[in-house]
Amino acid sequence: MSSHSIILPSKPRIVKEDAVSGVYEIDGLFPGYGHTLGNSLRRIILSSVPGASITSLSIDGVKHEFSAIDGIKEDVIAIILNLKKTRFKLHGDEGQKATLHIKGAKTVTAANITLPSQLEIMNKDQYICESTAKDVDLAIELTVEKGLGYVTREVLIKEKADIGTIVLDASFTPIRRASYEVENMRVGDRTDHNRLRIAIETDGTITPHEVLETSIHTMITQLQSIVGFRAEVIDMPQEVKHVPIVDSSDSLDLTDASKVKIEELGLSTRTENALVAASIRTAGGLARKSEEDLLSTDGLGEKGITEIKKALSDLGLMLKA
Repeated sequence: MSSHSIILPSKPRIVKEDAVSGVYEIDGLFPGYGHTLGNSLRRIILSSVPGASITSLSIDGVKHEFSAIDGIKEDVIAIILNLKKTRFKLHGDEGQKATLHIKGAKTVTAANITLPSQLEIMNKDQYICESTAKDVDLAIELTVEKGLGYVTREVLIKEKADIGTIVLDASFTPIRRASYEVENMRVGDRTDHNRLRIAIETDGTITPHEVLETSIHTMITQLQSIVGFRAEVIDMPQEVKHVPIVDSSDSLDLTDASKVKIEELGLSTRTENALVAASIRTAGGLARKSEEDLLSTDGLGEKGITEIKKALSDLGLMLKA
């Protein structure tokens, strides 16, 4: 092999693996390629693995989420938050309807949801609400759809949403955590080649092995689409030929997104001030908080949470499950 040839890495090796988490290693990467490949795969894993989520629901007698229901301990917002923690596996691409019928006094969990054959619930013990009255007779209809990443309710709202339908922010990603480490290793006489270690944790709707294979396939497909490009001379208008060059030092370093300061996330002044007052200084510190943690923070509500989720999603991060 000539001295200027770039050797190929090994195929991924399983370090440890179970139904929801796995650690994999790729050896023999050319110096520097560990971070290049690791960061690219991590971003694809967090943003481009499809999953299912509740996108809307309707509750008998309830017109909006800022309501209380007689005989139910939780208000509608608390019920919605608990339902959003329910993880669905959707077989097929078409959206499906599920129904939760609450009758009498009892503790309601995800196991009480009636499902069509194309839907499956992975965490059936997920708490939904507490019915405290014997005469409670309530039906909740859920719409579950497949998608990618995190999508705000504004995007999901249809032009003619039915009256009484509550459209939700949807976190489709089945990934709970994805991280990577790079260390040097010896290849021949050189000791600066890379070993890439990738750790993946899912919500149980997909195995970590499938996640890694899917993300690698996505990356290969994207690269194949630009192989064999031809340089084209574009006749640009005179007034746009001189484009200012942005100093890369002024842009966010996405390879270490957790160190991005709260002030650099582009949040509203109200949300930013609330986070700073709660001593949350970086995107990494924010990602270690759950939605419930943030809702208990003074000055933060549903709108602020939506804003935070979108900002973290842009960095390839997400709130603690």
